[in-house]
Amino acid sequence: MRALPAADADVVARLELARRLALDTGRQAEAFRCTADPAALAVSTKSLQDFVSAADRQSEETIRAALADAFPQDGFLGEETGGEPNADGFWVVDPIDGTANYIRGLRHWGVSIAFVRDGAVQLGCIYDAAGDRVYSALPGQGAFCGDRPVRVSGMADPTQALAIVGYSRRTPFEPYQALLARLHGLGIEYRRLGSAALGLVRVADGIADLYYEAHLNSWDILAGALIAAEAGAYVAMPPLDRIIANGGAVAACTPGLAGTLDFLWEQLAESPVDGAQPKPTRLA
Repeated sequence: MRALPAADADVVARLELARRLALDTGRQAEAFRCTADPAALAVSTKSLQDFVSAADRQSEETIRAALADAFPQDGFLGEETGGEPNADGFWVVDPIDGTANYIRGLRHWGVSIAFVRDGAVQLGCIYDAAGDRVYSALPGQGAFCGDRPVRVSGMADPTQALAIVGYSRRTPFEPYQALLARLHGLGIEYRRLGSAALGLVRVADGIADLYYEAHLNSWDILAGALIAAEAGAYVAMPPLDRIIANGGAVAACTPGLAGTLDFLWEQLAESPVDGAQPKPTRLA
């Protein structure tokens, strides 16, 4: 990645640690799932079709302890162990995004780590289990898979586009069905793969052309949204403070499809719109 100003050296140090932690804990989680007796996964249910495994808890504890040891002044907000935002900066972590996939051996899951300070996401890092690789981004520095720069596709034709559309039972099913019908009418092919973090990096890496989900929590969104934005995607979501407090919707697409998908931006209560063209929401 390009060198940052010296004043941002502490953010670079955090990113280097986050990348190592994402890779190491992701690999450890995969090894645990492959070698453990199924009973050792100790799966429990938070709500209907919403699972947590022993690996989720172990991964978050590992990440939280390492971050606290390296940066004791930082706050922490994790999916499994909670926490509170810290005015001086805090980490937002999903130890396994796509737990249902993980439990069943479907390798579409990841480890998502973001750092927030001064009202902005300062870094995003995601381990992609399917490719055993790490995506990352810093504001204004572009997005990377390992050391390889990534960029959104140039897709502008909806009849050749691929969307990933997430869904959870926190939201009504009928609007989700209506959205699929709308995409179908436009000629857009779509998938539901079960990990928002990876859906966003698929857009960043030019594999998919749209990701949308009507409600996510901060640990699902923040790292992937920054990576997608830095890769050149149009990204719309509620303001950061609202995402931290209550979660919300997120949409990311190629610039060439932004006008075609204006109905999505209208569905986002606070999506940025300039006439018929949405503005990209930059996270820094």
